[in-house]
Amino acid sequence: MSADGFNSSPPPGARADWTIDQDWAAYAPGEHEVWTTLYERQTKLLPGRACDAFLNGLDALDLHRGGIPDFSRINEELTRLTGWSVVAVPGLVPDEVFFDHLANRRFPAGRFIRKPDELDYLEEPDVFHDVFGHVPMLTDPTFADYMQAYGEGGLRALGRGQLHNLARLYWYTVEFGLLQTPEGLRIYGAGIISSRAESIFALDDPSPNRLGFDLERVMRAPYRIDDFQQVYFVVPSLQALLDATLEDFGRLYERLARLPDIPIEAIEPGDQVFTSGTQAYAKAGGRLARNS
Repeated sequence: MSADGFNSSPPPGARADWTIDQDWAAYAPGEHEVWTTLYERQTKLLPGRACDAFLNGLDALDLHRGGIPDFSRINEELTRLTGWSVVAVPGLVPDEVFFDHLANRRFPAGRFIRKPDELDYLEEPDVFHDVFGHVPMLTDPTFADYMQAYGEGGLRALGRGQLHNLARLYWYTVEFGLLQTPEGLRIYGAGIISSRAESIFALDDPSPNRLGFDLERVMRAPYRIDDFQQVYFVVPSLQALLDATLEDFGRLYERLARLPDIPIEAIEPGDQVFTSGTQAYAKAGGRLARNS
């Protein structure tokens, strides 16, 4: 929910921290129906694809009841489990606002929901992406700590001019991360989990590379914002992800400033390769076919 380099004042009606009231009572029946359609479609697809932490969180928060969730209701259980809460925002927020919310265990979520003719693709994250995709993982104590650590790291990085590197870490973990499990690869990234098409593509399609997570490697990798990913990074565990984030990034940023980006489709000699993709999808031009 951050917007790189976006430093304007809060829009009319928003508080100084860019939060607004969700105003749950104002949702129309048709908006609740869109949520229900998306929810039912994804929950039929995700068993055996999404990681246990996500599925357990989905059960714990009962996100199906009553259509679009009332943030005040789900926050009771979320706060009890990990100390996190969901706050409504009017849209994308400045980086410093986004990082501050995460550092204080608040997840900023858009309150609007996509139209019925936009089920499969939306440019700006809506309440389904933000709440269905992100919030169940915040019930997991380890991932909850990772998100707070990321926010704290973002605040420290603001003055270094390397937020693009840190954004790549968020993209390839929080949004499009895969997890290694004894049963096979599983999804934990919200950008995949909230998308029917990418939930299939990320695990089943022969096109993308699937590589082992390495912090520096990830932060040198550009990403696609308008289509399926050409590479997914696989963490061995959520604890390993957290541990990597707790290290001092100062020296890492110094190295990254001297190193070139790695082409998005490349496999480097030191990469742990789960899948050497054909890149056929990207070479054919791709298509805008995922939920955002």
